[in-house]
Amino acid sequence: MKVLGESRVEKLKRSMGYSNARYSRTKMWMIRATTVVLLWTCLVQLMALGDTWGPMVLKGWPSHDSVVSGNVLDVKLLPVLPAKVLPPKRVYKNNGYLLISCNGGLNQMRSAICDMVAIARYLNVTLIVPELDKTSFWADPSEFEDIFDVDHFITSLRDEVRILKQLPIRLKKKVELGYLHTMPPVSWSDISYYHNQILPLIQRYKVLHLNRTDARLANSGQPTDLQKLRCRVNFSALRFTSQIEELGRRVVNLLRKNGPFLVLHLRYEMDMLAFSGCTQGCNDEEVEELTRMRYAYPWWKEKIINSDLKRKDGLCPLTPEETALSLRALDIDPSIQIYIAAGEIYGGDRRMASLSSAYPKLVRKETLLGPDDLKFFQNHSSQMAALDYLVSLESDIFVPTYDGNMAKVVEGHRRYLGFKKTILLDRKLLVELIDKYTTNSLSWDEFSSAVKETHANRMGNPTKRLVIPDRPKEEDYFYANPEECLQPSDDEPVNMIQ
Repeated sequence: MKVLGESRVEKLKRSMGYSNARYSRTKMWMIRATTVVLLWTCLVQLMALGDTWGPMVLKGWPSHDSVVSGNVLDVKLLPVLPAKVLPPKRVYKNNGYLLISCNGGLNQMRSAICDMVAIARYLNVTLIVPELDKTSFWADPSEFEDIFDVDHFITSLRDEVRILKQLPIRLKKKVELGYLHTMPPVSWSDISYYHNQILPLIQRYKVLHLNRTDARLANSGQPTDLQKLRCRVNFSALRFTSQIEELGRRVVNLLRKNGPFLVLHLRYEMDMLAFSGCTQGCNDEEVEELTRMRYAYPWWKEKIINSDLKRKDGLCPLTPEETALSLRALDIDPSIQIYIAAGEIYGGDRRMASLSSAYPKLVRKETLLGPDDLKFFQNHSSQMAALDYLVSLESDIFVPTYDGNMAKVVEGHRRYLGFKKTILLDRKLLVELIDKYTTNSLSWDEFSSAVKETHANRMGNPTKRLVIPDRPKEEDYFYANPEECLQPSDDEPVNMIQ
């Protein structure tokens, strides 16, 4: 019995020893876990202190904002920035989902996005972040988020319309299997067309894909709230990425160091000349090259073009030579910096010679920035255009030589910013006056006087938008003069013309 009792006691001791060891290991694990949690909590709290205590602990002691005097540490407290307040979400019954594929260059797509947001809002549907054009002449592979701040786009408009980065999984799978209704909406349509024709399709298919978006909403005659929403998207929600914005500020600062500057949107590039058929000043070899290019693109419908007639009708971009004469006639200071907002000028230095001679301070983004600054923008024409857009907005004078999409959208944006000086060249009258001057039918003084008189009221001043019923292509473009969104300006515009 004694032996049996001793055996049981020994087993009990061993059991207790095992339990104590297991308890000790559990206790040690709990202590370590608690320590890690406490350390992470302290680290998060330090990071939350931002630029006051955080940098001193995490980046070395003391910080550059601290002054040590004896044993006393004076800490310069930075102002606390208010937290970003998001607009409240608009609650509405979702009628379906709208997919859109934009077409054209950056500013054609920009205005189309504004239209589609407004349409989605009025149809009470959910908009999927737009797909950008990757198949046009420029073949830019950029996605929406490569050019625009996509999160700002979504959150800043959440009080108007629900925007998602992609379709819900169930619907996305159906689309991937080919269950998708695709169509182009009718150009220059009233909002009632979308209510009566497009909304029933969305409700029927749940997802509708609009594969063309350029100029699909009428310029005028729309509800005021819709027009103002188009402006809000354009001037507030469509913000470029921080990388593009920062580089734009750098360019503007470099220009500002040397005084005022003029941005010249010199649309004398190969694609524009081939598309328009305008060959003024080109040699035979260049004319043949531009013609071949025009026939190579089937979506450029006009093939046989009389360049001389088109020029006389004011439908051609001004050449660099014509531009130089026009600026001189307007008494633009020859010492002003001129930033060329454009791609490669067709004909290169040969065609730019007269403009360079009249205005020696010609600069481009490529001359202001180094190759490393622009390496991420190479072969991304829309991102390059975004940089030019930002510089154009900030310029003292903006002069487009052709009324394309960038010229019109920048014009309207500069009106919104306080009717900043934008010289809207009357190309039809200018080429007539230039031809008279170059054939000695007009003296320089007569030519200059006529040019100034013609453009006295073409400086981006407040004006009513021209409306031509049933001929929307010929009337004023909404985004060039969004008068529903503009406040009359009492300030005199900056005058850079002598």
